[in-house]
Amino acid sequence: MACRAGCGACCIAASISSPIPGMPQGKPAGQPCIHLTPDARCAIYRHPDRPACCDALKPAPELCGATREDALAIITELERLTAPAA
Repeated sequence: MACRAGCGACCIAASISSPIPGMPQGKPAGQPCIHLTPDARCAIYRHPDRPACCDALKPAPELCGATREDALAIITELERLTAPAA
């Protein structure tokens, strides 16, 4: 499966705990990455400072569903299920 054009769900819904250029503390779930372009692409896709966790996320039906809305809901739920206990 290829990334869905105009999606960007993984760049919004997923949390990133490692530093990102311009976001030294990473980013919380639900906050768009500052490198998400207006057309929902990663502006640092091939950059060496791109976090390994971003590179490890691969599009798949079970992660992305059939629509962008599916992907946002699935990744948001995965974040909820894997969040540290408060």
